[in-house]
Amino acid sequence: MTKKSPGPAQRATLLTELREQKMARSAHAYVRGSTVRFYEWLDAADRRLPQGPHVWICGDCHVSNMGPVADAEGRVDVQIRDFDQTVIGNPAHDMIRLGLSLAMAARGSDLPGVITAKMMEQLILGYEQALSAKPGKLPVARARPESIQLVMKRALRRKWKHLAAERLEGTKNFWSISGAERKALEALMSSEEVHALVTSLSHRNDTDDVQMLGAAYWVKGCSSLGLLRYAVMLRVGESKDPNNSLCLIDIKEAAKAAAPRAANVNMPRGNAQRIVQGATALSPHLGERMRCSTFMGKAVFLRELLPQDLKLNIKRLSQSEAMDVAGYLGNVVGCAHARQMDDDARARWLSELKRNRSKSLDAPSWLWRSVVELVREHEGGYLEHCRRFAHVEA
Repeated sequence: MTKKSPGPAQRATLLTELREQKMARSAHAYVRGSTVRFYEWLDAADRRLPQGPHVWICGDCHVSNMGPVADAEGRVDVQIRDFDQTVIGNPAHDMIRLGLSLAMAARGSDLPGVITAKMMEQLILGYEQALSAKPGKLPVARARPESIQLVMKRALRRKWKHLAAERLEGTKNFWSISGAERKALEALMSSEEVHALVTSLSHRNDTDDVQMLGAAYWVKGCSSLGLLRYAVMLRVGESKDPNNSLCLIDIKEAAKAAAPRAANVNMPRGNAQRIVQGATALSPHLGERMRCSTFMGKAVFLRELLPQDLKLNIKRLSQSEAMDVAGYLGNVVGCAHARQMDDDARARWLSELKRNRSKSLDAPSWLWRSVVELVREHEGGYLEHCRRFAHVEA
């Protein structure tokens, strides 16, 4: 998993440069890597947003942070899959962030502006559908469109060999670690919390031995580049079947969230605890497979990567696909929020969302205005980022 590569002292500068490169690849990549600026723009614009019920929100709810996720029993569903920014906050923020991501994906697919407007309509309709359950019932889930169903079928067919081919082939994303880092990782992997995590899957036993096979610094992500990130390979038990015994652990530093928390709410003081608790509320499949800990004096969270875990990678969309995907993903987020609300809170939030509709657009005016303004801001920010990046490269 390792090769000669930058040591800990050289990582920060190289990772910053790599993040700048990734954000310059496309306008949508820039959106993914600029979460902090998203909330700065949202705050500076002084938008009058509805104040929804105080629930756990993703905080960075873009398309690539959603996809099929497996639970400990092997069941797979499409859920939110990234929680670095999760807080107890205003659910409207997740809708705006997802709307911006969908709008930028539409522009990347050369779809006309009218389709973007219709995508926002479908986004809110899918979200509202989740809230419309009868009292005492679970949120109403929407049927998967064909493009999402294809990703689900692929996820369900995947085995360990597919995960290994996807994550481990080549070594450019794995950098060598220091002796101190290896020693600290060995101590962490021998802890009771990690043993409980890796033996929690239904096909493993609580008494299985856990052996560390290898570890590396993992160059992964975009906005999180520069934070601690490690990949660790473990063997669990004595089975010779890699689908049962091999285990890839993702360890990630838990940093302060940029997303604003609601006032006067109780949240975990530690960032790792915040992330795991938010994940459990929003994405039960993934939350039950996460643990928080400390590593070399910093808060981290861990999860075992499973072959069925995939992110949505929407590069080109037809007009009909774009609207179907927008409605479905809006519903996924709506279900994640609605699970945390009682019947009265759902009814009040649904009533609020149905306000401020115009005759020409079946989406709240605050959502449409926010997405339009943020698309303009992000496209300008992206071009300016590329200008600075090109100047540095030259």
